[in-house]
Amino acid sequence: QVQLVESGGGLVQAGGSLRLSCAASGLTFSGYAMGWFRQAPGKERTFVAAITRSGTSTYYADSVKGRFTISRDNAKNTVYLQMNSLKFEDTAVYYCAVSTRGAGPSLKTEYDYPYWGQGTQVTVSS
Repeated sequence: QVQLVESGGGLVQAGGSLRLSCAASGLTFSGYAMGWFRQAPGKERTFVAAITRSGTSTYYADSVKGRFTISRDNAKNTVYLQMNSLKFEDTAVYYCAVSTRGAGPSLKTEYDYPYWGQGTQVTVSS
């Protein structure tokens, strides 16, 4: 079965950085686009970033563009989210997910993501 395990979350001061990792198993990792989503307390889960199968194309929410970078290592079956210049409003549980879509704007919606990790908490103190 498909398993996604996120790591790297924690407590950081505003302006700091964190790098999230998501290790995947049970699938041919290089055959799927991957995404990161987040859910803040009391709010719906929202799109953060996505990356195509080969890593040649990336997509970002406007709120994180220029601060966050998604990348992947297909040899390690891992997708990363480098988060710089963190803000208080970035506080959330961050989830990685597998997409059944290859590319395009549909990567920004949850609809085509059938597999999800358990999430990792990111807390940014102001």
